[in-house]
Parts: sequence; structure tokens; C-alpha cells
Amino acid sequence: MHYYRYSNAEVSCWYKYLLFSYNIIFWLAGVVFLGVGLWAWSEKGVLSDLTKVTRMHGIDPVVLVLMVGVVMFTLGFAGCVGALRENICLLNFFCSAIVLIFFLELAVAVLAFLFQDWVRDRFREFFESNIRSYRDDIDLQNLIDSLQKANQCCGAYGPEDWDLNVYFNCSGASYSREKCGVPFSCCVPDPAQKVVNTQCGYDVRTQLKSKWDESIFTKGCIQALEGWLPRNIYIVAGVFIAISLLQIFGIFLARTLISDIEAVKAGHHF
Repeated sequence: MHYYRYSNAEVSCWYKYLLFSYNIIFWLAGVVFLGVGLWAWSEKGVLSDLTKVTRMHGIDPVVLVLMVGVVMFTLGFAGCVGALRENICLLNFFCSAIVLIFFLELAVAVLAFLFQDWVRDRFREFFESNIRSYRDDIDLQNLIDSLQKANQCCGAYGPEDWDLNVYFNCSGASYSREKCGVPFSCCVPDPAQKVVNTQCGYDVRTQLKSKWDESIFTKGCIQALEGWLPRNIYIVAGVFIAISLLQIFGIFLARTLISDIEAVKAGHHF
């Protein structure tokens, strides 16, 4: 009598529904991201005039939300349907996509570590580009304000970077009320004030530089982020490892389910 591994092969319900549960979370999260992104665009009138996206010089944070939503929705849908219908094509697509994303993340992390100066220059260009577009998009404005407040910084390398913005520029050709100022997110918070003073940065840069630090942050955001990373390296590493383990777990479930399905389709003949 001969015994074979797949003499009683069947698709494991445990792996099947565990993979479905794994993906339904990502699919629902993708729906939420897409819903929020489309709602934000509708509020800004982008849905009625998509050329607004191309006319913007900086990055629209909503685009990032929508991109993440599309990826999560697509992968979640492929994983859910592939698991329920035992569809090898969809499961292979899901598995291959997760593997690709995993290696892309790994490659980006390694390259960012090896080419720190290049990354720093690209981030400076990115930040300066968005400073120019600060008043063009409310979501971008909120993103920069949040970054500056959270890190107690101002501009890419300092408050002078706000000369790149037409509203804050100190040139004589500017008639803006915000001329020679900085956004309120650059201001040193006053504990006595319960209401945010959005005009606290007006005319700040007309004063002597030696007095700037009395009212605004003088450290650039690139320097602030460079200081933040070493202080929080364990948190960053923990998040990266957690995401990697989730991806590896998803790959394991998909490959195991694919093996079970192939064994059943083979008719148990070896």
C-alpha cells in the first residue's frame, strides 16, 4: 500500500477564510481612502474640472490618498474574490503584487540609507516646490502647516525659504499683506493664547534676524526631520518590521491556498 501527501487533498477552509478576512480589511480601508479622496476633490471642485490637478505646481495630498486607496482596493478585491472563488489567477496576482511592493519598500529603504545626500536634495526640491504652491491648495497648506507645527520648524532650511512663495516674498514688487512674513505654523506658540493667531507671522522677517527666534522657529524642517529620525529609530524600525511581517503573512496564506487548489485540481494523481 502506498501513501501520498495529497491522497485526501482538499482546500483548507482555515487558510481560505483567513486570507479572505485578511483582505477584507484592506478592501474596506481602500474603499474609505477612495471615498475620502473623492469627497475632498468634490469639495475643491476638482471632479468638475480635472485640469486643476495638472495646473497645480506642488503635490496635492489627495492624489496620494487616492493612489493608496486604489492599490488597497484592487489588492483587497483580488485577494477576497480569489480566496472565495478559489481563483488561482487572482491569487497569483495578489501574491505577486505584495511581493513586488515588499521588495520596492526594501529597495527604497536601502537606497535612502546609502544615498542620503541625494535623498536630502530631492526632499529639499520637493519641499521648496510645495512652498511655492502653499496658497494654491488648502490640503497642501494644511499638510505643510502640520509638518511645521509638529517639528517646530520653518521652511526647508529656514524662514528665508518662504521668499519662494509669491505671497510671503520680501521683494518690492509684492503688495501682499503677508509680505516678509511666514505662515502661522512657523510661530512659537504662546501658552497664554487659547485661540490660534493666524497673523502672528506677519512682517516677522522685517525684523533683525537675531530677534526671529523670539517669535518664530528658525530651524529648517529638513534639519528637524534629520534630528527626529535618530530619536525615533526604534519606532520607525518597529513599524517597518510590522508592515513587512503582515506582507509576508499575506504571501504565505496566498501561496498555501494556491498549493491546496492546485493539488485538488490535479485530481490527487501522482
